[in-house]
Amino acid sequence: MGRPGLNRRQLITGLGGLAVAGSFGFAALGSGADALASSAASRVRYWNLFSGGDGSNMIAMLDAFRKANSGIAVKDATLQWGNPYYTKLAMAAAGSRAPDLAVSHLGRVAGFAPGRLLDPWDTDLLAKFGVREQDFNPALWKRAVIDGKLYALPLDIHVQLNFYRKDVLKKAGLLGDDGLIVPIASTKEWFDALKAAKKATKSGLQTVGIHANDQNFAWWFFVAFYTQLGGTYFDEAMTEVTFDEGKATQVLEFLRQHVTDGYATAGAADAEQFMNGSPFTWEGNWSVPVYSGAKIEYSAAPLPPVFGKQATHAESHSFVLPHQSDRGGSSNEGAHRLAAYIVKNALAWAAGGHIPAYTPTLGSAAYRKLTPQNEYVSAMDHQATEPKAWFSGSTGTLAARIGPVVASSTLGSAKPAAAAHRMKNVLETLLAMKNPMDGRTAAQGGGA
Repeated sequence: MGRPGLNRRQLITGLGGLAVAGSFGFAALGSGADALASSAASRVRYWNLFSGGDGSNMIAMLDAFRKANSGIAVKDATLQWGNPYYTKLAMAAAGSRAPDLAVSHLGRVAGFAPGRLLDPWDTDLLAKFGVREQDFNPALWKRAVIDGKLYALPLDIHVQLNFYRKDVLKKAGLLGDDGLIVPIASTKEWFDALKAAKKATKSGLQTVGIHANDQNFAWWFFVAFYTQLGGTYFDEAMTEVTFDEGKATQVLEFLRQHVTDGYATAGAADAEQFMNGSPFTWEGNWSVPVYSGAKIEYSAAPLPPVFGKQATHAESHSFVLPHQSDRGGSSNEGAHRLAAYIVKNALAWAAGGHIPAYTPTLGSAAYRKLTPQNEYVSAMDHQATEPKAWFSGSTGTLAARIGPVVASSTLGSAKPAAAAHRMKNVLETLLAMKNPMDGRTAAQGGGA
């Protein structure tokens, strides 16, 4: 638990990366290992956490940048995904050994002591390289701004999706005339769809994979459906918990019903079952290359709006500038140029499943031709995100504390109402805690 491993880091390898990059004219030629010995006018040291297909696509994009910018030598390094990456990045920034450019999940930025461990972006310099605020979804850009300064440059959003087998749903009568899943707008309609799909499913396969015993997926799905109900976590000043136990209980009961009614099997290999004929699985969009590579008849839509409002969990890969006491000069300019280039030329990245943050790419004809991306692109406009606080973000403290509580309810070891009350207690505890990065509570600046 704690890492979307099999779907993203094992199955994806060899299925999506090099093939996707090659289809857009990129070739994964190397990792810039000779950058230190380069005679280029400037050098950019760049850290990321991308492996598997994502890593292959990023390498291809870096090599395209090198070809177009021979005066900048890029030395890139891929570090271990998750908390090991963030720990090393924080230590490097605190110890004057930071790279010029790095990747961070947007949800982690508020906790990374902006102004101490992160430097703000020079928006004028970004504009010089063709990247401006108006080129991004307003809500996404706002999440990257802290204390009036831009501390993250979004590359994408990656969302949780309802993947479905078209061949099975056709037998179940759940496909519309357009060949896509019929609209679902309530919990009753969703469970009716599962009932019909189950009858059309091969024996031995679950109806829907929901990663019932994984703390990260449990939390991500909770965030999505709790947002559909209009639920909040804290007030704007980050001084009071506004968590609604009643709404939370509704969500927990909904998730639990998938197991109690026999539609989801705890501990099942969800991705493999889907490829073998299971009609539904809830996964991150990074699974697109996996299922496309498997040559199955499928598509993907945002998580069903069962509580009436569209909202699906979203995080964002973004570029950050780790703190350097002497930041400036050609390396800093090179970091801005590199990040802007990748953001503007992220079609290959989007083909790997991610929704591009840069709206000119998002609205391009080439992107709109991608399937199933063109079915879930609307998720950009109804993102369900974690609260903007130091303890939030991918593999962050909030997920580690609350994810197991959600999972315990889904698996039946805790009653939904009791789990909801426990979740509120966790939120109260976190609100009073100080960010270990800067010693401030969320109200004192960790989430502003």
